[in-house]
Amino acid sequence: MGKLSLTAFVTLDGVHQAPGGREEDRRDGFEHGGWSFPYDDEDFGQFITEVFSRAGAFLLGRHTYEIFAGFWPKVTDPADPVAGKLNSLPKYVASSSITRPEWAGTTVISGDLAKEVTAIKENTEGELQVHGSAALAQSLLALDLVDTVHLLSFPVVLGTGRRLFAEGAVPTAFRHAGARLTSKGVAIHTYDLAGRPEYGTYELPEGAA
Repeated sequence: MGKLSLTAFVTLDGVHQAPGGREEDRRDGFEHGGWSFPYDDEDFGQFITEVFSRAGAFLLGRHTYEIFAGFWPKVTDPADPVAGKLNSLPKYVASSSITRPEWAGTTVISGDLAKEVTAIKENTEGELQVHGSAALAQSLLALDLVDTVHLLSFPVVLGTGRRLFAEGAVPTAFRHAGARLTSKGVAIHTYDLAGRPEYGTYELPEGAA
């Protein structure tokens, strides 16, 4: 079975909403869109290139898919490390509203998410990658379908906005698998799914001195 990886951008207070542009996602009156832009540098670009080099297919939520579909098909250089993969590899979009996707190579999935994603993973050579797509990511995490999370923490606090790990998330433990820091202070941590959290206590047992 292939591996499903999630690459997510978050602020220090956990906000994932609209990292890439002012108009990307104004839901709930969000005014801070584009907060990741000042931190773009060579280190960041190198990491993204490495991630996309492992892609075998992409799984996207409707909102992220529409943003990507409006931009990446216009980048026609096949040597572009991101566009070359997004435009040529299979894309799956989880949506009940998209019926006729115009981006070549797109398949709409609207049935049982666990069943359909498991089947896609089994038939994908390389990684099945989720980028952004927070609502979809939350559903996949709740179903234990995410094998690896690349969590990019940006050194900014916004105070408002939608969180990736929201109230009510399924308790999940991860194993730290790698870390790096960009020249502009973006902390990139990679985590592999480990299962459910374990618990203990720092209290001294009764009778202990």
